[in-house]
Amino acid sequence: MSATQQQRRCKLIRQPDGTYRMTLEQAPVPEPGDREVLVRVRAASLNRRDVYLLNGQYPMPPRPTVVPLSDGAGEVVSVGTGVTRFKSGDRVAAIFFQSWLDGRPDAQVHASALGGQLDGMLSEYVCLSEEGLVRIPEGYSYEEASTLPCAAVTAWNGLVTRGRMQPGDNVLVLGTGGVSIFGLQLAVAAGARAIVTSSSDDKLAHAKALGAAATINYLQTPQWSGAVRAATGGAGVHQVLEVGGVGTLAQSIASLAPGGHLALIGGLSGFGGDIPAMALVRDNVTASGIYVGSRANFEAMNAFIEKNQIRPVIDRVYELDEASAAYRRIEAGAHFGKVVLKL
Repeated sequence: MSATQQQRRCKLIRQPDGTYRMTLEQAPVPEPGDREVLVRVRAASLNRRDVYLLNGQYPMPPRPTVVPLSDGAGEVVSVGTGVTRFKSGDRVAAIFFQSWLDGRPDAQVHASALGGQLDGMLSEYVCLSEEGLVRIPEGYSYEEASTLPCAAVTAWNGLVTRGRMQPGDNVLVLGTGGVSIFGLQLAVAAGARAIVTSSSDDKLAHAKALGAAATINYLQTPQWSGAVRAATGGAGVHQVLEVGGVGTLAQSIASLAPGGHLALIGGLSGFGGDIPAMALVRDNVTASGIYVGSRANFEAMNAFIEKNQIRPVIDRVYELDEASAAYRRIEAGAHFGKVVLKL
C-alpha cells in the first residue's frame, strides 16, 4: 500500500487552557517499517481515560496533538521486514502499553501507552510493532474485540492476576461501565458471586440478567457497605473492583471480608481519601493499584473468555464522524458496558 494513499483519522489539538479540540482529518496511510505491522482498524472503543484526556485532566506530559483511544481492533493488511508473529489477513487487537509484554512493568512503560504519549487507534490505519498486538478471540466481531485492551484486561488483572479470585468468592463491582461489566462477567464465569452497585434500577436489572447475585442502588442506600454485608450474610466481599475513588473508597474497604482484596482502578469521584491503615492490618486486607496490564495478561484473559464464551456488552456503536457524541455518552455516564466507534 502506497504512503500517498489517504485515510481518515481523529486528532485532538491542544488548546491554551490545556483541553483538546477534536477534529477529523485526512492523513497519509503509513508504511510498516522493520518488524512493524500495518493494521486496518475496523473498530475502536472508548474509556473514561479518553474523556479525561480531552478535558485536559489526564496526567501525562502535554502533547500538541494526539490521535486518541488506546483500544482498537482490525486486520493486518501488510507487514514490514522481519515480522514473524503476524501475516496479512490476521485479526488483531492492540495492547494498551506497547512495551509491556510480560512480568513487571518498567519505569518507561507509561511512555508506550496508546492514545496518550503514543498516537492511538482512532485512525483507519495504524502501524504498530508486531510485539504490540494480540490475536482476537475466535468468533469475535471487530466491535467486540475493540472493547478488550483496557477495560477487560484491567478487570482481569484486578480480579484474577492480582486478586486470585476463587469460585465462591463474593465480588463487589461498582457501577456498570466497561471495567465493571467485564468484572461481573468474569466473576460469574469463575463461579464467584457478584454484587453490583448503580444509581439506576434499569442498569441493575440488566446486571441481574448478566448473572449478578445481588444489586444495590446507592442513591436509595447511601451507606451501601451495610447492604453489601447484608447481601453476603455478614461475611463481606473477597474482591472489590474500586473505580469510584474518593467518594467510594471508604465504603469499599468497609465491605471487605478478612483476607479480602481491593483493586484500586479509577477515580470517577476524584482521587484521594483516607486509608484506614489499622483496618487493613487487622483484617489482613490487600490493596492493589491496577493500571491495565501486559500482553501476557491479555492473552491469558483471551484464553479464559474463549473457553467460557464471554461476549462483551456493547452499549452503543457510533460511526467515526459521530466521535463527539460517543465521548459525550461516556462523560454523562449514560452507558452500560462499552461504547464503540466503527471505522
